[in-house]
Amino acid sequence: QLRLKLSHRKLRLSSMASIPQPDWVTGEHLTGTTIMAVEFADGVVIGADSRTTTGSYVANRVTDKLTKITDYIYCCRSGSAADTQAVADMVRYHLELHSVEIGDEPLVQTAASIFKEFCYNNREQLSAGIICAGWDKRKGGQVFSIPLGGMVMRQPFSIGGSGSTFLYGHCDATYKEDMTKEECLKFVRDALALAMSRDGSSGGVIRTAVITETGVERETVLGNELPTFWEK
Repeated sequence: QLRLKLSHRKLRLSSMASIPQPDWVTGEHLTGTTIMAVEFADGVVIGADSRTTTGSYVANRVTDKLTKITDYIYCCRSGSAADTQAVADMVRYHLELHSVEIGDEPLVQTAASIFKEFCYNNREQLSAGIICAGWDKRKGGQVFSIPLGGMVMRQPFSIGGSGSTFLYGHCDATYKEDMTKEECLKFVRDALALAMSRDGSSGGVIRTAVITETGVERETVLGNELPTFWEK
């Protein structure tokens, strides 16, 4: 009788497995995302939205995609939440060891190179688009883009994630050299708000961080305070 019950249970489980499941049940957690970073004279401004999706389901509306690597280096994460968190944890570990070895804060370029190493060597398995940004005493504020595939390049500003496809024209028209901190913050917030209004995988609140020689200043723009444009 016990064998009969077990066989019936296995039959039920196998039939359940054959039923198509919605994407929000089986889908991978993705940071969906719009991320951005801009260099200015004294450092960098970084920003991101806060929506995490599983298929079309919003799994988390207040995700923090600005991840601390060292006191002066942060990364913005897009792609698979699990992949980007794992890569960021490994880079943080390597930089902690490196910092002990040299007895000083690591360079932003060193952090970007380690990100590139992990992302390139595991490019077939990872879904990770990273922006590595920060300040060091050798070169000041720097922004490095590490897109899918593991390439690395320094840029005066960088955008990434699914929402970035809506932003290239706006960024090309709006960006100018030698912007102040306040101008960079406005540039980042406006761009993120525009992407969030168009991209279904971006949304929530805007998180920004300003990284300079004095440290990190973090701010959050809530949903009811987001910049608006023609829809005013």
